[in-house]
Amino acid sequence: MEASTAQYVLECGTEDCENNCQFYCNHCHRELCEQCKDEHQKSPDTKSHEVVPFLQHKRLLPVDKCKLHPTRNADILCNECNIPLCSKCTTMEEHFGHKFVDMEDIDAEKLAFCLEEISKIQEYFLPTSKELKTETDEDGKEVKKTMDGIRNSIKAEAKSLKDLVDKVTSDKLEQANTIEKSLLKVLKQQEKTYDDYNKYLEKLLKEFHGYLPLSNFKVLLSAKFENSKIQSIPETTKPVPPVFTAGQFTYDDVSKLLGKIGVPNIKPDKRKIQPMATPSTQLKPTGKEMKQDKEKSDVKQTLSLSSSITKVREYKVPVVDGVYHISLGKSGRLWASDDSGNLVQIDLQGNQLQKIRTNGRYQGYHTVTQDGYLIFTDKENKVINRIQQDNTVTEFIKTGDWEPISIHSSHINGDILVGMIKDREAKVTKYNKTGKEIQNIQRDNKEQELYKYPHYITENINGDICTSDYIKHVVVVVNKSGQHRFSYIGQEFLFYPFGICTDLLSHIIVCFSNLMNNKVLILNQDGQFLSLLLAPQQGITNPRCLCVDDENNLHVGQWKTNTVTVYKYLQ
Repeated sequence: MEASTAQYVLECGTEDCENNCQFYCNHCHRELCEQCKDEHQKSPDTKSHEVVPFLQHKRLLPVDKCKLHPTRNADILCNECNIPLCSKCTTMEEHFGHKFVDMEDIDAEKLAFCLEEISKIQEYFLPTSKELKTETDEDGKEVKKTMDGIRNSIKAEAKSLKDLVDKVTSDKLEQANTIEKSLLKVLKQQEKTYDDYNKYLEKLLKEFHGYLPLSNFKVLLSAKFENSKIQSIPETTKPVPPVFTAGQFTYDDVSKLLGKIGVPNIKPDKRKIQPMATPSTQLKPTGKEMKQDKEKSDVKQTLSLSSSITKVREYKVPVVDGVYHISLGKSGRLWASDDSGNLVQIDLQGNQLQKIRTNGRYQGYHTVTQDGYLIFTDKENKVINRIQQDNTVTEFIKTGDWEPISIHSSHINGDILVGMIKDREAKVTKYNKTGKEIQNIQRDNKEQELYKYPHYITENINGDICTSDYIKHVVVVVNKSGQHRFSYIGQEFLFYPFGICTDLLSHIIVCFSNLMNNKVLILNQDGQFLSLLLAPQQGITNPRCLCVDDENNLHVGQWKTNTVTVYKYLQ
């Protein structure tokens, strides 16, 4: 893979020079290539200028004139008064004994802070907030689904009640019909009684009219006439009409029949916000102890960097949500950690063998020694612990006032390399395999500090100590004596190195971010860029840790998944 396919390259600022920019003159504020840098430092006019790697350059600050001495620039800050001054102001009586800081140093510090905050926002706060917003959207859908269910239940209850009301109404109406029929039947019988009586009266009336003519006078004296009497009117009863008594019910009575909606009186759960994964992970280099024998030498001679990278397989690490650091042990077993203090031992198939709890987070805080022991840093208690064969944890090394954040056990001689911080200082300390301190590495031969936050550390087969420094945005390489060899600042505009390891060919492999993408690159042992191994196009979007196993395969862990992907990159 060509470097130019994924790099943003800045050109040299010298007129008619088209080489890539690698350096910067802080005095002239001009970009320089390596050739122009050498000429710049040889020229009598510019040889005293400060020339630094490009990403360590000072910015061109706006010129502010001193209020008391208008012909001078206010380029110094008085710490006590917190006001900008010129050099002449520093000799004034009111500033006697005060501490002064170069404005360019303040700008560099503020710039580093801003870049770090940008990184936090882009890599943690914004993605986390978006995930929480997505979670609220999902919760909204779940609420709507729940309320749809409640509405359907209410409608079902209402239909059930309506069906019951219809049935009762039907029965009541049938009852009224039955009562009506019964009353009408009685009245019909009474009607017939009076019809029959009326017929009787009409007949009797006719008979009495027949007695009135004188021709029938004798009949009036007959016994039949004497027996003619009017029967009494039949007595009947008036019907008693039924009375309807209205039901006694209210809105609340009906509401109770349809059930009720209630919100449980429980405290809602807080949404889980994942802790910030500042400088993530680390990694671990080659698998077993580096044996200096003929067999290993023969293998080395037959290997070379492949023109393409091939995915071999992948496996999952149980318990963890993300893989922030891998330490390869013996017999193909490895340890992997997440950002919550879980440290899990698995085999190469991903089967869990054991698990311990630590206070480790995002750094490469564990390693396996030549003897097969797991050792890990305890930043809070400023110690290095060791896990014994019976799985008990014992204190191995005390680091005094320094907080150990990264660790690597040498495969060459068993020495232990530890990256540490204290206040605003940082260093790498070397211990022998028994835990005795034998070397401190902190500054270069110009007394400039080498490290600010050495969160990942490893060793190359030539004895070089390689460190990823998140705050300085650089990979720092020193030899086994602690002499500074080179610092790799990346070829992109921003460079945030994370996991780092080496292989049998002395390659240095680094995970890094430029705030936009996360990638894996490979350097030779002298810091020359060779290739971009992995980019998001290969499906790896968040690489944070890596190591090379005994078969020269590259294991890559990511911080948003517990899947480790294994690649073949040598041929």
